[in-house]
Amino acid sequence: MVQERVLVVDDEPMNLFIIEEFLADEGLHLDSHSDPLAAWARLTAPDAAYSLVILDRMMPGLDGIEFLRRMKGEARFAAIPVIMQTAASAPEQVKEGLAAGAFYYLTKPYEPEALISIVRSALADRKSRCEAQWHASHPEGGAVAVPSGVDLRFTTLEDVSRLVPQLAALCPVPETVAPGLSDLMVNAIEHGNLGVTYREKALLKWEGEWEVEIGRRLALPQFRDRYATVRWERQGARIVFTITDQGDGFDWTKYLEFDPDRAFDPNGRGIAMARMMSFSSLEYQGRGNVVVASVALTDG
Repeated sequence: MVQERVLVVDDEPMNLFIIEEFLADEGLHLDSHSDPLAAWARLTAPDAAYSLVILDRMMPGLDGIEFLRRMKGEARFAAIPVIMQTAASAPEQVKEGLAAGAFYYLTKPYEPEALISIVRSALADRKSRCEAQWHASHPEGGAVAVPSGVDLRFTTLEDVSRLVPQLAALCPVPETVAPGLSDLMVNAIEHGNLGVTYREKALLKWEGEWEVEIGRRLALPQFRDRYATVRWERQGARIVFTITDQGDGFDWTKYLEFDPDRAFDPNGRGIAMARMMSFSSLEYQGRGNVVVASVALTDG
């Protein structure tokens, strides 16, 4: 099994040692650097292939924010998640990091469980987004015509994996749309139809029981007949996706942006990432069980 490679950058050798100790049982290959300029040289080397970067904010020579901005300025690093570890946790400082592209945060000092949880979450998010992108580029059986204006039912995570490549293929850049569409459809199942709460998901992800719990709830009498729907339509120069679930809805307003108060949680980024990276516009309707996301077309 190939180990996932993680670049760790912190100017304090003791902090590097602590991170290595905390992550010793996670099966990761850690490449640790106390010199941020040397770390940048390693990241940009032709043979470098990292799944995650753990980055200290305050460093001499090249601080974490500037390191991050350099990363996000190069397309080849766009899919690599960054965990910013910092003692600078005031809301305005967190906002600066979020704006630069640090969607995962740790406040020093932290417990081993906090580091392990956020690392697992960042790697899992990256894996799911990369899988969605790959399937969008390689739909099974080739492209399949998906009827416009028809509500397509989906119930399980497998249904999402089957439908997303076909729907994303309708858009100019399927690999960009697929991760966001997958996030929204999975939310419709887990949070909408099955009632998994924000905190429950965080715990399930930490325990590695999220998919098991989804399967268990799908079989419960109160949930087993529920389904969600996805519909696409061309409206002028846009492709519009409408996703509807049968849940009670939620307060969606606080999830459209990256919230500094939730930057330290292992989950809760999917909607904001979908809005920022996958769609031209995204809005929830009514009580929050309907989401409408659109993609601008390039041909008119």
